[in-house]
Amino acid sequence: MNVSISNTSEKPIYQQLFEQISALILKGELEGGYCLPPIRQAAQELRVSVITVKKAWEELERSGLINTVTGKGCFVAEFTSDEMLQIRNEMVLKQMKIDISYYQSLGLTLDELIELLRKHY
Repeated sequence: MNVSISNTSEKPIYQQLFEQISALILKGELEGGYCLPPIRQAAQELRVSVITVKKAWEELERSGLINTVTGKGCFVAEFTSDEMLQIRNEMVLKQMKIDISYYQSLGLTLDELIELLRKHY
């Protein structure tokens, strides 16, 4: 599992972990049944606190992307391609609502926003 943490990012470390691991799952790079490293091991390898990793794993579980089996570990959930697409779209829409609210507060029109997206996508 290839994730990288930035200590200079404005995003909290647990959120960076959540976003990177969820992206790996939703792109199919971490397949259903894959066992995530234990929280303590991941914390040690990433040089972050156990609490930070625990929070990221909890967020992944809340999102339905992983399942925890007591005494065995955390495993990537099994999804059909339709389920994967639905989860991805729900996550995108959740973030878009936050972003759109911000863009509206800046006075951007939909056309301006679309033009910016086209230039930078």
